[in-house]
Amino acid sequence: MKLLEEVLGRIKPSEEERRLVNEVTREVVDIAKAKIEKVESEVTLHLVGSIAKDTYLSGDHDIDLFLAFPLESSLEELRKRGLELAKAIGNNLENYEVAYAEHPYVRAIYKGFDIDIVPCYNVKSWKEVRTAVDRSILHTKWVIEHLNGRNDEVRLLKRFLKGANAYGSEVYVRGFSGYLTELLVIKYGSFLKLMENIEFLGKIKIIDLEGWLKKEPELAYKTVEREGEKPLVVIDPVDPRRNVASALSWEKFGVFYFKAMEFKENPKLEFFFPSKKKIGDYKVLLREKGTNLIVILFPKPELIDDVLIPQLERSAKGLEKSLKKEGFEVFDSNWGYKDKAFIMLEIDRIKRPRTKLKLGPEFLTNRALDFYGKNQKVWVRGKRLYSEKGVEEGVVEVIENLFAKNQVSLGKNIRESVKNADILINFVPRDLEDEAYLFLNKEKWNIKA
Repeated sequence: MKLLEEVLGRIKPSEEERRLVNEVTREVVDIAKAKIEKVESEVTLHLVGSIAKDTYLSGDHDIDLFLAFPLESSLEELRKRGLELAKAIGNNLENYEVAYAEHPYVRAIYKGFDIDIVPCYNVKSWKEVRTAVDRSILHTKWVIEHLNGRNDEVRLLKRFLKGANAYGSEVYVRGFSGYLTELLVIKYGSFLKLMENIEFLGKIKIIDLEGWLKKEPELAYKTVEREGEKPLVVIDPVDPRRNVASALSWEKFGVFYFKAMEFKENPKLEFFFPSKKKIGDYKVLLREKGTNLIVILFPKPELIDDVLIPQLERSAKGLEKSLKKEGFEVFDSNWGYKDKAFIMLEIDRIKRPRTKLKLGPEFLTNRALDFYGKNQKVWVRGKRLYSEKGVEEGVVEVIENLFAKNQVSLGKNIRESVKNADILINFVPRDLEDEAYLFLNKEKWNIKA
């Protein structure tokens, strides 16, 4: 297809870029090997990820180095010695920082390339896997053995998913991982064949490339049973206990599904390289829709995205649920950060009618007649007069009361920040104006091309 040739012309690394990537990768590997020989001679160095598998996109080439320790090493040893070795390698690059996943690792920069240096165990099979990152060595080996020259098909699928904003397994994306895209291409043979089978993919639910359901039925069926509510169950070819698509959300699978269906009918470059969303005035949009925007705004906590974004989501969903219980219609919620962290809620109104009980005096006192005369509905309970009064209660007051009574489910690391946040009504700071418009207009998630 001519369209796909055009896309590949933009996303496939040129020979010049390949030479640069290979040269820088060799330099980084040599630096790491030299340090390993001096410090930890028992450690085996592995190049993993998209560079090792040659599935990287032009301009997007991170170098992933894994420091594989012997299985005899304790987890404590792995973490301590692994981080020391990673830092020692980082010291020989341009600069580095320590990052944290299941255990600490190093992120470095060298000649403009991002480099991850990750300690792991030197595993030969799934039975030896002891930490989540150990499988990466096995993943790289399996894909290289089974891809059979379909590297460009993976590139096309990656770019298509990036265009749909559904690429990446991070908790703040919940889309398709690079490894999952490679497995889908291996399963279906090409990008176009996957597009043709998109309806089938949505129905079969289970992909088992290595035949684990026959070879290890007890473990594989446990994986299927555990992951059955996910949009896809792709049993990891290197480990029957794992669903490669575990991080994939229904929302991102839905985006991919509809984009693929539309692409089948009308293939266009726009699917791979979507135009920038048009931005309008969020205040005009609010008037047109007749809805209201509530923004919870607070200083961005010093948390990594993998922690912060899920906690913002939990807090947004908690607020949505609590406000619905209080009688407000919540149409949608949004969360993230720019200069500050934010939670946005689109609601039907900013005030609600409430009836409040008015406690009056005893009816034989001097004030009783005055109370009786001023109030429309008056009744007696025992010796005391009572009445009721209609009032309007604002949503800000409602939210503050919910926070004060701990009646909102909030992310534990940001709970106090949210409770002390500014609450804005139908107004956002300048740096959030585009975000507010895209949220209210639904262009942020619009799946139609």
